[in-house]
Amino acid sequence: MSNALALDPTVVALIVGMAAVTYATKAGGLWLVGRIDLSERAEAGLDVLPGAVVVAFIAPALADGGVPEWVAAGATVAVAHKTGSLLLSLGVGVGTVLAVRSVV
Repeated sequence: MSNALALDPTVVALIVGMAAVTYATKAGGLWLVGRIDLSERAEAGLDVLPGAVVVAFIAPALADGGVPEWVAAGATVAVAHKTGSLLLSLGVGVGTVLAVRSVV
């Protein structure tokens, strides 16, 4: 049997360490926000933050993308606007990219 599937202790330690730091950052942020009074402006900013993060991930792919990505983006926006369902919008977007790529 080859060592291709063996776990390197250094890699495992790094992954566990990164997971711990990620969790500590999130838990610490939630703890801190629960302890202070936020202004309405700060609360509004935190409310739109998930959408801004999604746009930050999607925009470069869309900018470099071709017809399938643009068609899927349009379909996703239309479904999101019509239904307000994030999960349905995501499914329609992925399905549209796959369908258009198989045709084009």
